[in-house]
Amino acid sequence: MAISHPSFGTLDENRIIFFDTTLRDGEQSPGFSMNLEEKLRMAEALAELGVDVIEAGFAIASPGDFESVQSIARKFAKDGPVVASLGRANPADILRSAEALKPAARKRIHIVLATSELHMRVKLRMSPEEVLELTTSSVSLGRQHSDDVEWSAEDGSRSDPDFLCRCVEAAIKAGATTINIPDTVGYSMPEDMARIFRDLRNRVPGIEKVILSAHNHNDLGMAVANTIAAIQAGVRQIESTINGIGERAGNASLEEVAMALRTRRDALPYTNNIVSQKLLRTSKLLATITGFDVQPNKAIVGRNAFAHESGIHQDGVLKDASTYEIMTPESVGWTKNSLVLGKHSGRAAFRDKLAALGYTVGDNQLNDAFRRFKDLADRKKVVYDEDVVALVDDEVVRANDRVKLLALTVATGLGTKPMATLALEVDGEHRDGMASGDGAVDATFNAIRNAFPHDVALKLYAVQSVTGGTDAQARVTVRMEEEGKMVDGQGADTDTIVASARAYVHALNKLLVKRERTAPADIAPALSA
Repeated sequence: MAISHPSFGTLDENRIIFFDTTLRDGEQSPGFSMNLEEKLRMAEALAELGVDVIEAGFAIASPGDFESVQSIARKFAKDGPVVASLGRANPADILRSAEALKPAARKRIHIVLATSELHMRVKLRMSPEEVLELTTSSVSLGRQHSDDVEWSAEDGSRSDPDFLCRCVEAAIKAGATTINIPDTVGYSMPEDMARIFRDLRNRVPGIEKVILSAHNHNDLGMAVANTIAAIQAGVRQIESTINGIGERAGNASLEEVAMALRTRRDALPYTNNIVSQKLLRTSKLLATITGFDVQPNKAIVGRNAFAHESGIHQDGVLKDASTYEIMTPESVGWTKNSLVLGKHSGRAAFRDKLAALGYTVGDNQLNDAFRRFKDLADRKKVVYDEDVVALVDDEVVRANDRVKLLALTVATGLGTKPMATLALEVDGEHRDGMASGDGAVDATFNAIRNAFPHDVALKLYAVQSVTGGTDAQARVTVRMEEEGKMVDGQGADTDTIVASARAYVHALNKLLVKRERTAPADIAPALSA
């Protein structure tokens, strides 16, 4: 049966809505901070991917979060995605979300309230009746500011079934248009999620008037399986993140759910708006922005997802790819390594290549990336698509960093104390640094600290090549920690030392974003408080 929804109009009963929370739940992962420009670029990519709802942030968390929600809300027209802001069930959160979402052509206020006995007793310190009253009053307030209000039962999967039904009924009566039951701590199994949603559909009056949603965490590695089970039990909105990022072990992976729906239409005869060919590009963009690569064997977007080493497998794939591949690499955006532009290629050809790789860049960004490409082409015998992707991500995504690497010279050798000299730009101010170290990389990092004093613990330093060959670009990952805040940075260059400096500066910029974030005040025990 079709359903009428304020943001989507009349929806076919087999239509799946993709709600992406990469910019909210995903960004809450340790080290995954993004600045405003990075969030805007990610929001653009999510819209191009076909995501229906973008949860832009938690507006009351900090001024930076408010600004990012407001900026993303301003970005999309009525044919773009719905923009949502999360808030707890108190007036300050809801009103802050409403204020941030004012510029949105299509907006949603998302209200979350715990319903499990444990969370009510320990976190909220409220009785079940108080939670019921808060459900009604908070959703009613949300509806005063938006026609589209989603209500989420935090720790819903561990809530008493009878009480959960009462809360859902109260939320619907108060005007909620989407009901979300999260598996907040990743405790459930597929049969648990299916039972919860079947129970709600059978017992709650008015449930047929709202969209049911599932938000599953991956603590036991079952977030995607639980999401699929929820869909089969009647859920029509799934909440997920690119690369499955999120708190602790992460959320259900958007790319895995999308390709399960596409590949297994025999068991999952549902439609959605995801453009699967853009999954890999979106995944790589997020990895570059956050500094966190996906593991090689990650389904769909890992570099080994379509690799075959076994002789038997290779023989079968050569004869007929469907023997060992249930989907084509091209269907998710993979292409074979292809020789691309050379040092004599012009700006127009470079722009065309960027467009083919999924980039839309402004003139200034194009000029910066093109200059770096020409330098790369002078140093490399062959330039592959992967080289261009690494170069442009490293250059374009970093365009609005507060700290920028301008120059670097390192003197080192056998029996010589390594010495690094560099120049940074910090908030528009030129700064020079010089230092020695135990090696070229150590000297470079010391020189950065000399130019821009800070005290951090270096937790990880890792190097991998973008392509093969001795002239391959190195991609370096750096992880640093300051007062419990952890960030990752990445940098790419044919010179490993330069790549290391870029990665360190990238991590440093993320740390500056982290420093600005503050925790919101505790939720009030009641709306009147």
